[in-house]
Amino acid sequence: MDTASGVSDREPRQERSRATRARLLDAAVGCLSERGVAGATVGAVAERAGVSRGAAQHHFPTREDLLLAALRHIVDSRGADLSRRVESVPEGPGRTEAVVQMVVDAFSGTGFNAALQLWAGAASDPALRERVIPLEEQVGREVHRAVVDLLGADESVPGTREAVQATLDLARGLGLANLLTDDGPRRRHIVRQWARMLDQALAAGD
Repeated sequence: MDTASGVSDREPRQERSRATRARLLDAAVGCLSERGVAGATVGAVAERAGVSRGAAQHHFPTREDLLLAALRHIVDSRGADLSRRVESVPEGPGRTEAVVQMVVDAFSGTGFNAALQLWAGAASDPALRERVIPLEEQVGREVHRAVVDLLGADESVPGTREAVQATLDLARGLGLANLLTDDGPRRRHIVRQWARMLDQALAAGD
């Protein structure tokens, strides 16, 4: 038996398998965002990904496996994007506004829309809710910690933690509003005003 040849054969198969899995996850996120939980069936996701239903079920035996993997994919993607955004936040007077904009952007777009559909589905599905909540809490912790670190906020000061958390809650609300209409112009004004208020709240604790 040619061991080297066997390894060589396996590697392309593994690469194809990873590529298929990635296409399925991207397709699941797209289906969730556009069609909601009811429309994100294994068949619909497989068709969108350009693979057979059998191939989809090889990677994700059940629909719940697929949807939860899609949510994990969203969480990981948001975490990676957040890390990139953190590195580009400027110093100086516009820093707080840039941080607030970063948070608002974290709760918008296709990934957020897809996650929102899963939240809605989890509200009436206890089993799904039990799996979704820990992942969403992870996102909240990551974004919260990034804001605290970027702004040098001292959470031992009364009101500081609440001010940071209110920023996350505001971002979620803006993301929800943007789901129905293009809220861009109003969002920019709100981000700017909230940054001023956040600066004042943090300065009051100094």
